[in-house]
Amino acid sequence: MKNIYKALADFQQEVPVIHKGTQGFNYSYADLPAIFDTINPILKKNGLGFYQAVNDNKIKTVVFHIESGETIESETNIPQGVVLNKMNDFQVLGSAITYLRRYSLSSLLGLVTDKDTDASGEQTIQVLPKEKLKDYQTNNKETQSKDGEPF
Repeated sequence: MKNIYKALADFQQEVPVIHKGTQGFNYSYADLPAIFDTINPILKKNGLGFYQAVNDNKIKTVVFHIESGETIESETNIPQGVVLNKMNDFQVLGSAITYLRRYSLSSLLGLVTDKDTDASGEQTIQVLPKEKLKDYQTNNKETQSKDGEPF
C-alpha cells in the first residue's frame, strides 16, 4: 500500500482548492466537471486514477495506483425514499447519485472545495449545566467508560 499512499500524498500537496462555481438550492458547490477538470491532470501526473460504480443502492469509489494496482475504496449508501420538490423518482435518484459521487470522491481524495456551508446552518457548541450533563450521562450509558466517566 505504500505506493498508493505516497502518490495520494503527492497529489494532495499539489491539488488546489476547488472553487464552488455552481449555484443550487440556496448554496454553491463545485460540480463534477469542475472537480474532474482540476483533479484529472494531477491524478495522472501522480500515477493515480479512480472509478465510481453504482451497485446495490451504493456508490463505490475506488482510487487506484496505476503501476502497482493498489487501491483505496469507499462505499456510500444511496438514501431511499427521498422526495424532492418537483422531481420524479428518477430525477431524485440521478441527483442523489451525482451528489454522492461528488462528496465521496472529494472525501476519498481529501479535496477542499472552498468553505463548507452546504449544511446551510450554523453549528454551535452547547454546554450543558452539570445537572443536565448527569441526566444525559445516566440516559446514555454507551458513551461512558466503566468508571462512569464520559469518553
